[in-house]
Amino acid sequence: MSDATSRTATKRAAPSLDAARISVSLTSVHKVEADGVQVFYRTAGEANRPAILLLHGFPSSSFMFRELIPRLADDYRVIAPDLPGFGFTEVPPERQYSYTFDRLALTMEAFTQALKIDRYAIYVFDYGAPTGFRLAMAHPDRITAIVSQNGNAYEEGLGEAWGPIRKYWVAPTAENRDILRQSILTAGGTRWQYTHGVANPESVPPESYTLDTALLERAGNREIQLDLFLDYASNVKLYPKFQEYFRKSKPPLLAIWGKNDPFFIPAGAEAFRKDLPSAKVQFLDTGHFATETHVVEIASAMKDFLAANGPNRPATESAAQR
Repeated sequence: MSDATSRTATKRAAPSLDAARISVSLTSVHKVEADGVQVFYRTAGEANRPAILLLHGFPSSSFMFRELIPRLADDYRVIAPDLPGFGFTEVPPERQYSYTFDRLALTMEAFTQALKIDRYAIYVFDYGAPTGFRLAMAHPDRITAIVSQNGNAYEEGLGEAWGPIRKYWVAPTAENRDILRQSILTAGGTRWQYTHGVANPESVPPESYTLDTALLERAGNREIQLDLFLDYASNVKLYPKFQEYFRKSKPPLLAIWGKNDPFFIPAGAEAFRKDLPSAKVQFLDTGHFATETHVVEIASAMKDFLAANGPNRPATESAAQR
C-alpha cells in the first residue's frame, strides 16, 4: 500500500436527528518510507490544522487509537504511526534494523520529516513515552505539548510487574529471556495487560488484544520484543535526562493515567510535578490500556488541555514560556 493507493480522508454525515447533522472525521491509512522502513500510519483531520502525534506502546499499534483519532480530528491533524516491530509497519530484512529505543526515535523523527510535520503535540503511552521524550529532547522547539497516558519517566512510576524484566536486565541469560517469552509473550499475557485493573474485564473489546496476539505470532517478532525488553533499561538510565528536559523546556503536560496499571503506577504520574509544577494530573479508574475503557474521558481532557496549552499557541508564545 502507498499513499497513492490509500483511502482518502472524507467527511461522513450521520443520519439526522431532529434535523441535526453530525460530521464525523474518517480515519485513513497510509504507508510512507522513513529511515529505510515502510511506516504504516493512521490519520484524520485537515492538513492545515495543528498536529498531534500519537505514539503507542507494547504490544499494541496505532489500532489502540481507533476511537480516539476521530474524536480529536475536528480540531487537529491527528497522526498515529506503528512503531517498527509493531502493527503493520514493515522493516525490510536487508535494512538490518536494530530494535532499540534510540533507533525507534530516529525512525519516528524521519517519519515526521517525511510528513513535513515540524511542530506538534505528542501523546505518549508505554513505549511511546521514551520514544517521544527522545524526540522532544532532540528538538524541544518542535514539541508544543505533551499528553502522557501511562507514559513513564520516573523510577517511582515502575510497578512490581516489571520484576521479571528487571531480572533480565541484571542477568540477560537465555533462561531469563525464555521466562519472558513464556510468560509475557503469550495470548494470556497480552489479554491480562488489557483487562487487569478494569472493573468489568469483559467490557474490553476483544479485537484489541486478539490483534496484538496475532501480530506477536509473526515469525521473528517475539525476538524483537525480547530485544526491546532488554533495551528498556536504557530508558531508565535516561530518566534524569528526560527530567532535565522537562525542567529546561517546560512543555505543557497532561498526565492522564489508568490508576490500576500494574506496570506504570500512579506515582509516575504525580512525579511529573517535581519538574513541571504546573503539570495537570488526572486519574481514571481503569488499567494500562485506558483508551479501551475511557476514551471519551481522555478525548475530553485532551481537548480542554490542548485548547489552553497546546499546538494552537504561536511558536513565539511557546518559546517565551520555556
